[in-house]
Amino acid sequence: MSEPVEVVVARIGRPHGLRGEVTVRLITDEPDRRFAHGARLRVAGSGDALTVDSWRRVSGSVLLSFSEIGDRTAAEKLQGKQLSARVDADERPSSAEEYYDRQLRGLEVRDPRGRAIGRVTDVLHLPAQDLLSVDVDGTERLVPFVEALVPEVDLEAGTLTVADVGGLVDDDAEEAR
Repeated sequence: MSEPVEVVVARIGRPHGLRGEVTVRLITDEPDRRFAHGARLRVAGSGDALTVDSWRRVSGSVLLSFSEIGDRTAAEKLQGKQLSARVDADERPSSAEEYYDRQLRGLEVRDPRGRAIGRVTDVLHLPAQDLLSVDVDGTERLVPFVEALVPEVDLEAGTLTVADVGGLVDDDAEEAR
């Protein structure tokens, strides 16, 4: 088991009702796991920890309640704060074809022949699809994170392979002109 890491899981919005419930914007694909009854979450900037009492979806919103927050006044003080969870750095998503952003950042990007061409610097979550931000010799290239363009991710080796598609990570390709 490796050292735990802090992972941001939500940003607190407005209070909901009078009993301390808050709306949240999810920054996790696993709310059932992160907001399970009794889960401990840290409030960014304060060092405070909160214990999840319950969570639910209502009319497209996600609502959280905490054991330590019992009224609207206390909930208002949390507005705009990020919530993070301590998780084992080796923790994996439930599906073998899914990855956490923290697992992808820093991976060496290789072409199909195994030649290093860059490094993943970030993962962008856009409405249409996720994009990998890849640093190629100081230039940011955005690669759609789909199997056709990123056929292999090897976390143990610290690499991912991109397809041989002209213009994907280089401007010199004939296809890019």
